[in-house]
Amino acid sequence: MTFLPPIPRALGGTGLRRAFSAFAVAAVMAVQLPAAALARGPESLADVAQDVIDAVVNISASTTVEARSPSFPQLPPGTPFEDLFEEFFNRRGQGDNAPRQQRRSNSLGSGFVIDAEGIIVTNNHVIGEANDITVVFTDGSKLKAEIVGKDSKLDLAVLRVKPDRPLKAVRFGDSEALRIGDWVLAIGNPFGLGGSVSAGIVSANKRDIDSSAFGNYIQTDAAINKGNSGGPLFNMNGEVIGINTAILSPTGGSVGIGFAVPSSLAEPTIRQLIDFGETRRGWLGVRIQNVDDATAEALGLDKARGALVAGVDDKGPSKAGGIEVGDVIVSFDGKPVAQSRDLPLMVAQTPVGKEVEVVIIRKGKEETKRIALGRLEEATDETTPGQSGQSDKPAVSQALGLEMSALNGMLRQRYNIKEDIKGVVVTSVDPNSAAADKRIQAGDVIVEVNQEQVANPQDVTKRIDAVKKEGKKSVLLLVSSAQGEVRFVALSLQ
Repeated sequence: MTFLPPIPRALGGTGLRRAFSAFAVAAVMAVQLPAAALARGPESLADVAQDVIDAVVNISASTTVEARSPSFPQLPPGTPFEDLFEEFFNRRGQGDNAPRQQRRSNSLGSGFVIDAEGIIVTNNHVIGEANDITVVFTDGSKLKAEIVGKDSKLDLAVLRVKPDRPLKAVRFGDSEALRIGDWVLAIGNPFGLGGSVSAGIVSANKRDIDSSAFGNYIQTDAAINKGNSGGPLFNMNGEVIGINTAILSPTGGSVGIGFAVPSSLAEPTIRQLIDFGETRRGWLGVRIQNVDDATAEALGLDKARGALVAGVDDKGPSKAGGIEVGDVIVSFDGKPVAQSRDLPLMVAQTPVGKEVEVVIIRKGKEETKRIALGRLEEATDETTPGQSGQSDKPAVSQALGLEMSALNGMLRQRYNIKEDIKGVVVTSVDPNSAAADKRIQAGDVIVEVNQEQVANPQDVTKRIDAVKKEGKKSVLLLVSSAQGEVRFVALSLQ
């Protein structure tokens, strides 16, 4: 509803019309919006849906395992009628001598054809360890499928069927061109209802949902429910720009927050699975953690950036290339590393064996290392997580809410600390301290203070005092767990 201002009585009919016209023009000019704000969404998605829906399939995966029937209750030895009970249950097929029975578990999901000759993409969790996979097409026809390759890290799987005619296939689009607010279309098999179409927009991009080492998901409000997993997310050109893989929901149903693996990440992996039956990703051989403001200040960085090296694999390429614990990786192969979660994706998408330049900051100075990448195996990952003193009653010091002691045999045994870990053991933590907030606990070992090794509590307090004199607001500790997992912790000195 628009409210008009009062019109002066002195104006006659013509004057009234002129005044109203002038006001109308002024009102329109006052509320004029940019052309982009007046853009409308598509009147119908029918053409896009009709063009691609035949390439979307339902997937039924069954796993058959052998299981023995439940045995009869275990009775105490010598129980009266024990033999009678055993004979009774064996006759009913429930005793230890009963034959094994086959048990089947089923899962339903979605997928899509990317090659008319029969190549289909879905989620790894849809097929799991299935030994019987059936693909159901929109016309109701069914084909048995074999597994070409699987990737648990991105939750992708490639299947092959053998059709008697070319199949309808879809192509990948450029997910990097997506903008927040772009229209998208999801097609799949929610709750077993095949050929279901839902629409929405890109709600967010490059979302990290902690379900993968390569958190970089498309978030959409297009309805994604149980059974949509493995199905495609299309742009308005009918191109696959994402693979629906997860939802965020307290109920198990769509609440308007779904996630898809972007095509820019999925397509190279799918090609590797087709070509080799496995993935072949680059590997740097480091454990990393994020650099927050306190850590950046303690390291002397101009701002929080890069990936802080918390561990170096002794057999990895970084060790040979000169990367050390405490280095901050700020550039990889010519690309800046804004935060730690960027690095694993950069490395994984780089060919195995390629020699790359890695720019690091070490003790405030920038250095460049040349490293030939290894191959990332399933058991390895770039992730975002002798004794000193022999006295039975070692000296104890306190600093920053920590009670510390030199390591000895008694303390190693008490906290089950590995023999090759050296440093100063934490024996108590003030629950109201910053150290407690950073999850330092008794049994942790302080290995370094501001990138200098420490062997006893006095070394720790001296280094802290030195940092205070330098005017810094934080001190950086390298802390090891009892089992040798190390991490950097920045503690405020204020």
